[in-house]
Amino acid sequence: MPSELVKVTVDTLAFAVQQGSLEVLLVKRKNEPFKSLWGLPGGFLSDSDENLDAAAVRELYEETNVTNVYLEQLYTFGDRGRDPRGRVITVAYLALMRQEGLELRASSEASGLAWWPVNEPPPLAFDHDRIITYAYQRLKYKIEYSPAAFALLPEKFTLRDLQTVYEAILGRSVDNRNFRKKFLSSGVLQELNETSQEGSYRPARLYCFSEQDFEKLPDRPVFVF
Repeated sequence: MPSELVKVTVDTLAFAVQQGSLEVLLVKRKNEPFKSLWGLPGGFLSDSDENLDAAAVRELYEETNVTNVYLEQLYTFGDRGRDPRGRVITVAYLALMRQEGLELRASSEASGLAWWPVNEPPPLAFDHDRIITYAYQRLKYKIEYSPAAFALLPEKFTLRDLQTVYEAILGRSVDNRNFRKKFLSSGVLQELNETSQEGSYRPARLYCFSEQDFEKLPDRPVFVF
């Protein structure tokens, strides 16, 4: 009995925080299967791709025009029947970015490109709803022990900006006093001699994340609120 041909794809979960909401970048499919449904940016591994990481970078750029962002391999999904074209294994990648400054452009194989609230996506192609749910849960864990949340912020930010990112990912408010105390004592923030005007409030101090100081810490801080 001949063995079944197995194909490999890469799909990217591109997350950003906009106006206090965590959003995921989706493309509207122009062709079958699942024509006119929304899905994750991605595609088949090419013979020209040096490795899976290169394929993820290429597909994200080709389908959205996004490049030079935080990108890491997340998980592999290979259930039988997840793709009507045959046995297809997809390697999911996590990308964290800021919406500001991005020049999004859908590929010729897509009829749309848009950000959607992670908890309110449209009907999705393939098993992309399951992949988004998995990635969202992993992101919640990652911000507890890694500097992942800073990839969603500009280089200079206020403590309010940082708290907004955490609240958007966690899906709930956190205690303001405890949040600020924990981060200010963590040793990963550098206070800048600059302020930012936040609406009608008084000027707020700006900070930046110090990856060098983070790597020097003897124990990783745990940001649980």
